[in-house]
Amino acid sequence: MVHALRQHVVVEPDGRIILHVPELKPGTHAEVIVVEKAESELDDVDENSPLSNLIGSCQGMFATPEEADAHLTTEREAWDG
Repeated sequence: MVHALRQHVVVEPDGRIILHVPELKPGTHAEVIVVEKAESELDDVDENSPLSNLIGSCQGMFATPEEADAHLTTEREAWDG
C-alpha cells in the first residue's frame, strides 16, 4: 500500500531540501516528488483553511452544489439524447 506524506519546505541557499519524517523506518525506500509553487500560490493559500473554502474559486468550477447538479443533468441528457 502506498502511504503519502506532504510537507511544505523551503529550498536552502545551496539548493538542498531537507525532509524530516520520523515515522518512516530506517531503510525504507521512498520516492520524493518536488513541485515548485509560484509566488502567487503562496500568498493565496492558508494551510489551515478547510477545503470547502475552495468551492467555486477556480475557473470552470461551480459555486453551489445546485449549479453542479444542473450541469451534470444537462450533460447526462446530452449523452442519452
